[in-house]
Amino acid sequence: MKPYVLEVHENGLAVFTVNRPEKRNAINYEVMDGLGEALKVAVEDRIKALVITGAGDRAFCSGGDLSSFHQLKTEDEAFEMLDRMSELLVRLFFLPKPTVALLNGIAVGGGCELASACDFRIARKDVKAGFIQGTLAITTGWGGGTFLSERLSPANAMKMLMEARLYSSDELKEMGFFQSLYTGDPLESCQSFLNKMLVLEGDVLKSYKRMFIRKWTETRVEERVKQEVRNCAILWEGEAHHKQVDKFLKK
Repeated sequence: MKPYVLEVHENGLAVFTVNRPEKRNAINYEVMDGLGEALKVAVEDRIKALVITGAGDRAFCSGGDLSSFHQLKTEDEAFEMLDRMSELLVRLFFLPKPTVALLNGIAVGGGCELASACDFRIARKDVKAGFIQGTLAITTGWGGGTFLSERLSPANAMKMLMEARLYSSDELKEMGFFQSLYTGDPLESCQSFLNKMLVLEGDVLKSYKRMFIRKWTETRVEERVKQEVRNCAILWEGEAHHKQVDKFLKK
Protein backbone atom coordinates (compact mmCIF):
# COMPACT_ATOMS: atom_id res chain seq x y z
CA MET A 1 0.00 0.00 0.00
CA LYS A 2 1.37 3.37 -1.02
CA PRO A 3 1.96 5.57 2.07
CA TYR A 4 0.30 8.58 0.42
CA VAL A 5 -2.32 9.40 -2.21
CA LEU A 6 -2.49 12.51 -4.38
CA GLU A 7 -5.74 13.34 -6.20
CA VAL A 8 -6.62 16.30 -8.42
CA HIS A 9 -10.30 17.23 -8.75
CA GLU A 10 -11.92 18.99 -11.70
CA ASN A 11 -12.63 22.12 -9.66
CA GLY A 12 -8.90 22.73 -9.17
CA LEU A 13 -8.63 21.10 -5.74
CA ALA A 14 -5.59 18.93 -5.07
CA VAL A 15 -5.92 16.52 -2.13
CA PHE A 16 -2.87 14.93 -0.51
CA THR A 17 -3.68 12.07 1.88
CA VAL A 18 -1.22 10.50 4.30
CA ASN A 19 -2.16 6.85 3.77
CA ARG A 20 -0.79 5.05 6.82
CA PRO A 21 -3.91 4.51 8.98
CA GLU A 22 -2.31 1.52 10.74
CA LYS A 23 0.40 3.93 12.00
CA ARG A 24 -2.09 6.73 12.77
CA ASN A 25 -0.78 8.43 9.62
CA ALA A 26 2.65 9.03 11.11
CA ILE A 27 5.18 10.65 8.79
CA ASN A 28 8.18 8.71 7.52
CA TYR A 29 10.64 9.44 4.72
CA GLU A 30 8.29 8.07 2.03
CA VAL A 31 5.52 10.42 3.14
CA MET A 32 8.04 13.28 2.95
CA ASP A 33 8.75 12.28 -0.66
CA GLY A 34 5.02 12.30 -1.37
CA LEU A 35 4.53 15.73 0.16
CA GLY A 36 7.35 17.04 -2.03
CA GLU A 37 5.56 15.60 -5.06
CA ALA A 38 2.26 17.21 -3.98
CA LEU A 39 3.92 20.61 -3.60
CA LYS A 40 5.29 20.38 -7.15
CA VAL A 41 1.82 19.61 -8.51
CA ALA A 42 0.20 22.32 -6.37
CA VAL A 43 2.07 25.15 -8.12
CA GLU A 44 0.60 24.17 -11.52
CA ASP A 45 -1.90 26.65 -12.98
CA ARG A 46 -4.76 24.10 -12.92
CA ILE A 47 -4.56 23.86 -9.11
CA LYS A 48 -6.47 26.48 -7.09
CA ALA A 49 -6.06 25.03 -3.58
CA LEU A 50 -4.27 22.21 -1.77
CA VAL A 51 -5.89 20.07 0.94
CA ILE A 52 -3.92 17.81 3.27
CA THR A 53 -5.62 15.04 5.21
CA GLY A 54 -5.13 11.54 6.65
CA ALA A 55 -6.59 8.15 5.70
CA GLY A 56 -9.32 6.59 7.84
CA ASP A 57 -11.19 8.31 10.64
CA ARG A 58 -8.87 7.90 13.65
CA ALA A 59 -5.97 10.23 12.92
CA PHE A 60 -5.10 13.20 10.76
CA CYS A 61 -1.42 12.74 11.58
CA SER A 62 0.36 11.56 14.72
CA GLY A 63 3.60 13.34 13.84
CA GLY A 64 6.91 11.69 13.07
CA ASP A 65 7.04 7.90 13.00
CA LEU A 66 9.16 7.16 16.07
CA SER A 67 9.80 3.61 14.84
CA SER A 68 11.49 5.20 11.79
CA PHE A 69 13.27 8.01 13.62
CA HIS A 70 14.17 6.53 17.04
CA GLN A 71 17.56 5.40 15.72
CA LEU A 72 18.50 9.07 15.27
CA LYS A 73 20.56 9.78 18.38
CA THR A 74 22.89 12.72 17.78
CA GLU A 75 22.17 16.38 17.12
CA ASP A 76 23.47 16.10 13.55
CA GLU A 77 21.42 12.98 12.78
CA ALA A 78 18.28 14.59 14.14
CA PHE A 79 18.95 17.88 12.35
CA GLU A 80 19.12 16.16 8.96
CA MET A 81 15.64 14.64 9.37
CA LEU A 82 14.10 17.71 11.03
CA ASP A 83 15.55 20.07 8.43
CA ARG A 84 14.25 17.96 5.55
CA MET A 85 10.68 18.01 6.84
CA SER A 86 10.85 21.66 7.89
CA GLU A 87 11.89 22.66 4.36
CA LEU A 88 8.80 20.91 2.99
CA LEU A 89 6.56 22.68 5.51
CA VAL A 90 8.15 26.04 4.69
CA ARG A 91 7.31 25.39 1.03
CA LEU A 92 3.76 24.53 2.10
CA PHE A 93 3.53 27.66 4.26
CA PHE A 94 4.71 29.87 1.38
CA LEU A 95 2.71 28.09 -1.35
CA PRO A 96 1.03 30.84 -3.41
CA LYS A 97 -2.35 29.09 -3.20
CA PRO A 98 -4.80 28.61 -0.31
CA THR A 99 -4.01 25.47 1.72
CA VAL A 100 -6.25 23.52 4.08
CA ALA A 101 -5.53 20.93 6.75
CA LEU A 102 -8.59 18.66 6.88
CA LEU A 103 -8.44 17.04 10.31
CA ASN A 104 -10.47 13.83 10.12
CA GLY A 105 -8.99 12.56 13.39
CA ILE A 106 -6.49 13.33 16.13
CA ALA A 107 -3.43 15.50 15.40
CA VAL A 108 -0.49 15.39 17.79
CA GLY A 109 3.07 16.68 17.76
CA GLY A 110 4.33 16.94 14.21
CA GLY A 111 0.75 16.45 13.00
CA CYS A 112 -0.06 19.85 14.50
CA GLU A 113 3.05 21.29 12.85
CA LEU A 114 1.78 20.02 9.49
CA ALA A 115 -1.65 21.53 10.19
CA SER A 116 -0.18 24.87 11.30
CA ALA A 117 1.74 25.17 8.02
CA CYS A 118 -1.65 25.34 6.23
CA ASP A 119 -3.69 28.54 5.89
CA PHE A 120 -6.90 26.99 7.23
CA ARG A 121 -7.72 24.10 9.55
CA ILE A 122 -11.09 22.33 9.31
CA ALA A 123 -11.75 19.60 11.86
CA ARG A 124 -14.36 17.00 12.69
CA LYS A 125 -16.39 18.09 15.70
CA ASP A 126 -14.89 15.53 18.10
CA VAL A 127 -11.24 15.89 17.05
CA LYS A 128 -8.52 16.62 19.60
CA ALA A 129 -5.14 18.13 18.80
CA GLY A 130 -2.05 19.37 20.58
CA PHE A 131 1.64 20.18 20.37
CA ILE A 132 2.75 17.44 22.78
CA GLN A 133 6.46 17.59 21.88
CA GLY A 134 7.31 18.93 25.33
CA THR A 135 6.28 15.60 26.89
CA LEU A 136 9.10 13.98 24.89
CA ALA A 137 11.60 16.55 26.22
CA ILE A 138 11.93 18.32 22.85
CA THR A 139 10.34 21.33 21.16
CA THR A 140 8.63 21.63 17.79
CA GLY A 141 11.26 20.78 15.19
CA TRP A 142 9.56 21.11 11.81
CA GLY A 143 8.78 24.82 12.06
CA GLY A 144 5.41 24.44 13.77
CA GLY A 145 6.20 26.81 16.61
CA THR A 146 7.10 29.55 14.14
CA PHE A 147 4.03 28.87 11.98
CA LEU A 148 1.76 28.86 15.04
CA SER A 149 3.14 32.23 16.16
CA GLU A 150 1.94 33.65 12.82
CA ARG A 151 -1.49 32.00 13.05
CA LEU A 152 -2.59 32.73 16.64
CA SER A 153 -2.28 35.51 19.19
CA PRO A 154 1.07 35.31 21.06
CA ALA A 155 -0.63 34.24 24.32
CA ASN A 156 -2.62 31.43 22.70
CA ALA A 157 0.34 30.20 20.64
CA MET A 158 2.60 30.16 23.70
CA LYS A 159 -0.07 28.39 25.76
CA MET A 160 -0.52 25.63 23.18
CA LEU A 161 3.22 25.03 22.92
CA MET A 162 4.07 25.22 26.61
CA GLU A 163 1.16 23.18 27.98
CA ALA A 164 2.04 20.28 25.64
CA ARG A 165 -1.44 18.77 25.97
CA LEU A 166 -4.42 17.82 23.84
CA TYR A 167 -7.21 20.37 23.37
CA SER A 168 -10.83 19.76 22.39
CA SER A 169 -12.14 20.97 19.03
CA ASP A 170 -14.24 23.65 20.75
CA GLU A 171 -11.20 24.96 22.63
CA LEU A 172 -9.16 25.02 19.43
CA LYS A 173 -11.87 26.89 17.51
CA GLU A 174 -12.13 29.47 20.30
CA MET A 175 -8.34 29.97 20.23
CA GLY A 176 -8.41 30.44 16.45
CA PHE A 177 -6.51 27.25 15.55
CA PHE A 178 -9.58 25.71 13.87
CA GLN A 179 -11.58 27.86 11.44
CA SER A 180 -14.48 25.45 11.02
CA LEU A 181 -15.88 22.26 12.59
CA TYR A 182 -17.84 19.68 10.64
CA THR A 183 -19.92 16.53 10.99
CA GLY A 184 -20.53 14.16 8.09
CA ASP A 185 -18.31 13.59 5.08
CA PRO A 186 -14.85 15.23 5.44
CA LEU A 187 -14.19 16.08 1.79
CA GLU A 188 -17.72 17.38 1.20
CA SER A 189 -17.34 19.60 4.27
CA CYS A 190 -14.00 20.84 2.97
CA GLN A 191 -15.47 21.53 -0.47
CA SER A 192 -18.27 23.48 1.18
CA PHE A 193 -15.74 25.55 3.15
CA LEU A 194 -13.77 26.33 -0.04
CA ASN A 195 -16.65 26.73 -2.52
CA LYS A 196 -16.69 30.51 -2.52
CA MET A 197 -12.91 30.65 -3.04
CA LEU A 198 -12.81 28.05 -5.81
CA VAL A 199 -15.23 30.02 -8.02
CA LEU A 200 -12.71 32.87 -8.20
CA GLU A 201 -9.90 33.01 -10.75
CA GLY A 202 -6.73 31.30 -9.61
CA ASP A 203 -4.75 34.50 -10.21
CA VAL A 204 -6.98 36.36 -7.73
CA LEU A 205 -6.34 33.75 -5.04
CA LYS A 206 -2.60 33.85 -5.74
CA SER A 207 -2.51 37.65 -5.54
CA TYR A 208 -4.19 37.65 -2.13
CA LYS A 209 -1.93 34.87 -0.81
CA ARG A 210 1.14 36.83 -1.94
CA MET A 211 0.10 39.74 0.29
CA PHE A 212 0.63 37.47 3.28
CA ILE A 213 3.76 35.89 1.82
CA ARG A 214 5.35 39.35 1.62
CA LYS A 215 4.61 39.89 5.32
CA TRP A 216 6.04 36.47 6.27
CA THR A 217 9.16 37.19 4.24
CA GLU A 218 9.63 40.49 6.08
CA THR A 219 9.25 38.77 9.47
CA ARG A 220 11.96 36.25 8.43
CA VAL A 221 9.82 33.14 8.92
CA GLU A 222 12.25 30.88 7.05
CA GLU A 223 15.21 32.03 9.13
CA ARG A 224 13.23 31.57 12.35
CA VAL A 225 12.26 28.03 11.32
CA LYS A 226 15.94 27.14 10.80
CA GLN A 227 16.69 28.28 14.35
CA GLU A 228 13.72 26.30 15.67
CA VAL A 229 15.04 23.17 13.92
CA ARG A 230 18.51 23.67 15.37
CA ASN A 231 17.13 24.15 18.90
CA CYS A 232 15.08 20.96 18.63
CA ALA A 233 18.09 18.98 17.32
CA ILE A 234 20.11 20.04 20.37
CA LEU A 235 17.36 18.82 22.72
CA TRP A 236 16.92 15.64 20.64
CA GLU A 237 20.44 14.52 21.54
CA GLY A 238 19.73 14.88 25.27
CA GLU A 239 19.28 11.90 27.56
CA ALA A 240 15.85 13.17 28.70
CA HIS A 241 14.47 12.87 25.15
CA HIS A 242 15.83 9.36 24.54
CA LYS A 243 14.44 8.23 27.88
CA GLN A 244 10.95 9.53 27.02
CA VAL A 245 11.04 7.95 23.53
CA ASP A 246 12.04 4.56 24.99
CA LYS A 247 9.17 4.83 27.47
CA PHE A 248 6.76 5.68 24.64
CA LEU A 249 7.92 2.80 22.41
CA LYS A 250 7.50 0.29 25.26
CA LYS A 251 3.81 1.18 25.71
